[in-house]
Amino acid sequence: MVGSGPAGLTFARVLHRHGYAVAVFERDPSPDARPPGGTLDLHEGLGQLALEKAGLLAEFQALARPEGQAMCILDTDGTVLRDWRPGPDDLANPEIDRGQLRDLLLGPLDVQWGRDVTQVVPGTREGALVHFADGRQEAFDLVIGADGAWSRVRPAVSSVTPHYTGVTLVETSLDDVDTRHPDLARLIGDGSLAVYGVNRALVAQRNSGGHVKVNAQFRAPLDWHANVDLSDAEAVRSSLLALYDGWAAPVLDLLHQGATFIHRPLYVLPVSHTWAHVSGVTLLGDAAHLMPPLGAGANLAMLEGAELAESIATAPGDLDEALRAFEERMWARAAGWAQITADGLERLVSPDPAEALVLFDQVQPS
Repeated sequence: MVGSGPAGLTFARVLHRHGYAVAVFERDPSPDARPPGGTLDLHEGLGQLALEKAGLLAEFQALARPEGQAMCILDTDGTVLRDWRPGPDDLANPEIDRGQLRDLLLGPLDVQWGRDVTQVVPGTREGALVHFADGRQEAFDLVIGADGAWSRVRPAVSSVTPHYTGVTLVETSLDDVDTRHPDLARLIGDGSLAVYGVNRALVAQRNSGGHVKVNAQFRAPLDWHANVDLSDAEAVRSSLLALYDGWAAPVLDLLHQGATFIHRPLYVLPVSHTWAHVSGVTLLGDAAHLMPPLGAGANLAMLEGAELAESIATAPGDLDEALRAFEERMWARAAGWAQITADGLERLVSPDPAEALVLFDQVQPS
């Protein structure tokens, strides 16, 4: 397994439950080498099902934040357009911090940190040959690439690379929001706050421990920052405030209070990304079907990891046949979600902000 994200760890954890050992290679030198990211909503029939297959559903429920499903949508002038709050027993899509999910999945797994895979060569006499940045090589019967958007494993099965969607995210964050920024804490509430304008949006999402992630989302050329030093927080802040000029002061305070800014242009793979089956190598998650971050990617990745692990652990016949059958199922399901999320991105960052409200009303429980 290459990659210790949700897909890779779920795969390894389910196989571990079935009594199999899995070698997990991760380029990061340690679990805490970089921030784990924001919060995830795990869906009942996807991510939660994967955790059930791993025997971790009860532990997840103890960590999850059902109240984090709440969503408030404002107009750019601050008018409340939608304010949805989950019921006390609503467990359809509870939130969990990525770091908490990672630690839950890690459990007893033996991840080899600091093992940077540079290339996978299938079809050698020894099996699929994995090349590492330190010059070492190891051969395996099966190599699974769960190493994200810019996968080093993907070229072994596909020449396709991600392309820019035309939408960029710039992320900032607020710490100890309830104490340091009580007005913003009340504005954001227990879950997420979203404001949609013409071809741009601001979204704030509460994590645990009083931490809030804020994303400025806008349509722009990939080089929109050509005259902005992205390492200069004040320069980025000034550029963003100009982009959102005229929006309500409390909304803009989300940008005023952020200390650092991270540039995240959104890339995707083609909606129906498939490949000719290659014996001994396959992909999971973003490596296989990178799509806009609208709540589906991690859920799909986890369920794929769990299902592939079960196929390997329980299939009495040929490993290669089990792999082929899994890929066919994964491609069909992922293509549907990739189209849904591509359409969703078009509506959420749209010339007509009303499109976001229409989408919300279609997918949100009444």
